[in-house]
Amino acid sequence: MWGKILGFCFGFMFGKIFGAILGLYLGHLFDKSLKNNFDKAGGFSSLFKGDDVNERQALFFSSCFAVMGHIAKSNGRVSEIHIKAANLFMDEMGLKGEERREAQHAFQSGKESDFSLKETVYDFKERFAKRHDLLQLFLEIQIQMAFSDGVLAEQEKKLLNEVSKQLGISKAHFIFVLKRYQAEFNFRQQQERFKQQQNKSSSYREGSGHHVPPNNNMNRAQALALLGLNDGVTEREIKVAYRKLMAQHHPDKLVSQGLPKHMMELAVKKSQDIQAAYEYLKKSA
Repeated sequence: MWGKILGFCFGFMFGKIFGAILGLYLGHLFDKSLKNNFDKAGGFSSLFKGDDVNERQALFFSSCFAVMGHIAKSNGRVSEIHIKAANLFMDEMGLKGEERREAQHAFQSGKESDFSLKETVYDFKERFAKRHDLLQLFLEIQIQMAFSDGVLAEQEKKLLNEVSKQLGISKAHFIFVLKRYQAEFNFRQQQERFKQQQNKSSSYREGSGHHVPPNNNMNRAQALALLGLNDGVTEREIKVAYRKLMAQHHPDKLVSQGLPKHMMELAVKKSQDIQAAYEYLKKSA
């Protein structure tokens, strides 16, 4: 872009209109060459390679599990459901050996009486200050831990609100994210029931020769809630909300910003839920 601008200006200075046109063309060739070299160097992602990415990913990883542990302990003791949820989360990330032990250690540190939630989240915010999508995903992960038993206790909500505040997320947006995750949680619960129904149906069919069709109907209210919308919205508003959420949860983008690759599956699942809701609303329009 700058090659075209400078080429045009210098060309006009020395050769008026003809010189400006020639300068614009030469500037275009310069821009194209510069872009190719920039892309070969890795584009903007080259600015975040090496130790910087590793440090950010390590911080995201340790902070995430430590705060999860703190929220799990918020009611005085960590329930078996919270422990199971943490282990399931580690399973989904494919954590084994030393990596799993590191996650368990971070989770345990969050349960300690001297753990400072404010300091941990503050350090996290300082490191990821301009990466708003990662800050929101961090909050969503903590909401997921709080919801693991299907109930959001008052103390858990209070801690989530504190995390949100420390991350610089407004109260209105915190409520929006919380409601959207509730819809996501309900949808996944429905999907789980659907899978169980499928298995029962398959067993019954094999035993009796009859087919019992499972029910996996997503309703409009549920699809809208997954996109953070209310009834009465236009097709355009649905499309805008969908694109915004997909951009926020794009796995490759989040990894380039510092999301540990192990957590990529989490972003993929969220993207799939958003896609399913949008596809339903498109077909039912």
